[in-house]
Amino acid sequence: MTSFPTLDAWLTHLETAHPVGIDMGLARISRVRDALQLSFTCPVIIVGGTNGKGSTCAILESILLRAGYTVGCHTSPHLLSFNERARVNGESATDADLLPHFEAVEKARTSLAEPPSLTYFEFTTLAIMHLYASRGLDAVIMEVGLGGRLDAVNILDADCAIITSIDIDHTEYLGDTRDKIAFEKAGIFRAGKPAICADPLPPQTLIDHANKIGADLWLFGRDFRYEGQAGSERQQWSYVGRTLRRSALAYPALRGANQLINTSAALAGLEALRDRLPVSAQDIRLGLANVELPGRFQVLPGKPSIVLDVGHNPHAAAVLAQNLGNMGYFPYTYAVFGSMRDKDIAGVLAHLKGEIDHWCVTDLPTPRAASAAELEAALRDADVVDGPDSSISRFASPSEAFQDALNRASDNDRIVVFGSFFTVAGVMAYRKSQQH
Repeated sequence: MTSFPTLDAWLTHLETAHPVGIDMGLARISRVRDALQLSFTCPVIIVGGTNGKGSTCAILESILLRAGYTVGCHTSPHLLSFNERARVNGESATDADLLPHFEAVEKARTSLAEPPSLTYFEFTTLAIMHLYASRGLDAVIMEVGLGGRLDAVNILDADCAIITSIDIDHTEYLGDTRDKIAFEKAGIFRAGKPAICADPLPPQTLIDHANKIGADLWLFGRDFRYEGQAGSERQQWSYVGRTLRRSALAYPALRGANQLINTSAALAGLEALRDRLPVSAQDIRLGLANVELPGRFQVLPGKPSIVLDVGHNPHAAAVLAQNLGNMGYFPYTYAVFGSMRDKDIAGVLAHLKGEIDHWCVTDLPTPRAASAAELEAALRDADVVDGPDSSISRFASPSEAFQDALNRASDNDRIVVFGSFFTVAGVMAYRKSQQH
């Protein structure tokens, strides 16, 4: 059995322990799960979807914590440290919290005849699940990594499954149509259990799968919805579910036009689980007021205005463009942009080129990334030209691109850092280094 003294050493080992980075399928990880004897007595909520997964997990976590429950919340990827993926009661697990569970997964894996190798995501997800199982928590929230049906998180049976949105992304693994992708995502649904879909236009494949297995399907607009309260002095809204109405709710502390759909999905999940995890109106109000999630249309205090957003597909870019348009007037907007090569870069740029004047495009520290030169070519194809009011510049790293934008922007301008998690993480790390 392999063993390492530090979390960093484990993570470095796991990056190369399996022949490919993404290997869809549950056979290998299920063998290790059974050897670990992994099980939960508390409700498990699994959240999938193309965009909005992290926000929905954060909203659920925040409300349940305000209600006094002990909560494990797993999200991915992380921005600055791996520990962000494993939150216990609102705090990132420490290295010391995590190490015994890495050891336990490795011990279970090597106890098997012909031990299977596990991907980084599979191994770390098992370790985090094992941590949560050891704590006897009141609720566990798990974010799907990719798709649903064949994702590592799906080795658990969800007591409530939530799908936030269905859009084209990861086509090489999930298919190239919304129907195919919806079928993959619906794989987290379970017979007789609440299956909540917040996408306003759910593909028929999702509905058919839920009906075929006998899941309790909740559809946005049919079983739950939100209503804005126009003309109220303070911005308020209402959640309307099957049996519950929650009125006079404040907007969630997460900014952005799509957050009411994510919040409605979370509240539908809590309505469906109310016999096991009751929450009060006050718990919901406090939860929404205090929810935080770095990098999701996060507007930093100070001048120039700086926005961080991990949106990296056309659906997320459309939402980002809408949110930027709602911010008011800025003489110039600078973008720090880096993206994976397998994304629909042209589709992202089509939504955002009208909101951005000066582009600082960047290489990223991963072989999957598009180069700055490729991003510049995509911008030229989208008819972005150099002139007094528009430009494209190339940089070797997000921090260099961000420094250039800072040097050129006036106090009244804004800088939007978006695209891959690597882009936002690079700028966050640079800003953190400047604060010491």
